Amino acid sequence: MKGRIAVLYCLIITIPLFLFVQSWQSSRYAALERDVRRNEIRQEELIDANRRLIADIALLSSSARIEALARDTLGLEKKQPEEVLLIDITGGDL
Repeated sequence: MKGRIAVLYCLIITIPLFLFVQSWQSSRYAALERDVRRNEIRQEELIDANRRLIADIALLSSSARIEALARDTLGLEKKQPEEVLLIDITGGDL
């Protein structure tokens, strides 16, 4: 008889404990799910921003744009290959 009462008390104590653990685990899962979704949205935003930056880099680094800036803004002009003087300084004594 004492054994049955001990088992009954044990069940009375553990069942609410299991219910509490289940509800705690459920709320933790919901919080983690919200965090994952928030991180996925942030990742999508960062990927879009990265794509825009890559497109801007491609546009800004185009040789036609750089040549136009050099010509129009800086007043530089492109020299023909025969107008270029190459100086070799390797192996020279200074």
